Amino acid sequence: MDLGSGTGMAPEGLIVAEEQRVKDIMTEDPIVATLPGNRTDVLRILVTNKITGVPVIRSDGTYAGFVARKHIFARPEEEQLALLVERDYPVVSPDTPLQDLARILVEGGIYHATVKENSHVVGIVTPADFLGVVDEKRLETPVEELLTSTAVAVYEGTPIQTANTIMAIAKVFALPVLDDHGQLSGILTDRDIFGLSRVDGSAAIQDMGLAQEDDSWSWDGLRNVMRLYYDVEKVELPDMAVKEVMIRDVVTVSTKTGVSEAARTMRKNDYGQLPVMDPHNRLEGLLTELDVLGCLL
Repeated sequence: MDLGSGTGMAPEGLIVAEEQRVKDIMTEDPIVATLPGNRTDVLRILVTNKITGVPVIRSDGTYAGFVARKHIFARPEEEQLALLVERDYPVVSPDTPLQDLARILVEGGIYHATVKENSHVVGIVTPADFLGVVDEKRLETPVEELLTSTAVAVYEGTPIQTANTIMAIAKVFALPVLDDHGQLSGILTDRDIFGLSRVDGSAAIQDMGLAQEDDSWSWDGLRNVMRLYYDVEKVELPDMAVKEVMIRDVVTVSTKTGVSEAARTMRKNDYGQLPVMDPHNRLEGLLTELDVLGCLL
């Protein structure tokens, strides 16, 4: 999927603001994986750099496709990178209008887009890169108009193991937590759960076919890939309730909060999602980075 640059022209004599383009927000010279390669090569890149996906290039430097952690763990039996890489993945040029890229990310539910110029990778963009743009626009569109799905919430007395299973079934990475009165009392993320799991880091590295190297691994990096690698049966979790693990000081926004303010809050706190509360202080949903991009469409 290759999205080219826009070429719209303004009427003669009309002065318009220059349209923002991909080159204004992209991360230049991104980390890449190279063909030929294998699953272990990519896992090593993801873990050591604390990222979740990379563009893949050929030996001559030309773009070949993209591989993310979800592609690797959807086919755990496959070792060859050439058979794991997604070749029909969003590709844009540096001059692609941001609105066009926002649309393709939102409509595809995709979190990465490779920036290509003359067949070579020159950058990468994720939804988080758009937050500054949305913030600067000072848009007052209420976030309630941008929510795309209902949040999956759990009771604060729910066992951690059950919460982990709910995350896997619902395919989410964060669960709002409710108290006895149905009020938001915290939020639980997959990293909070994995931080409790009794998994030996060295053993996990070995299980994934990675070599142990001094100073090459960090728990943050491992969590990026291990949450998807270890299913519920393979992760041993302590016998405790969600309320003993959840984050209690939850930053929230209201249904009427403007999207630019919400984007600013996400940037400030490095959050990928924000609980949204209705006028009665009840949970309405979770605002994600992709939801925020909806204001640009």
